[in-house]
Amino acid sequence: MRRLGLLAVLTVLLTSACGGKVVAPVAQTVVGTVPGQTTESVPPEYANGDPAAGKTIFKTKGCTACHTLKDAGSTGTVGPDLDTSKPTLGRAIDRLLNGKGAMPSFKSQLSTKQIADVAAYVVKASRQG
Repeated sequence: MRRLGLLAVLTVLLTSACGGKVVAPVAQTVVGTVPGQTTESVPPEYANGDPAAGKTIFKTKGCTACHTLKDAGSTGTVGPDLDTSKPTLGRAIDRLLNGKGAMPSFKSQLSTKQIADVAAYVVKASRQG
């Protein structure tokens, strides 16, 4: 019983010293990575695609059937809405090379240059107005 009384006194003292508010320390420095952040690297052969050429490929290789992308006039709903998801260049290249879910890999259907072009187009078009 005596311990319970001591605990009650300590609780009152600690909370009154802080104005009755519970306080928590705030981190000053982050060491490591923040969850949800990824570091992406883009292989040099995919870094400088031509968005204009990529638009033509996007519109003629079936991309419009699955993806919504306003600039391409597409409203597909099988894959992600690219206007909303706004993929990074690294993500677009990864999906074109490796596919995911219903999306197939295009590395045997498109050249390295074409993949770079489509990825550049998707990144640019998804960030427009």
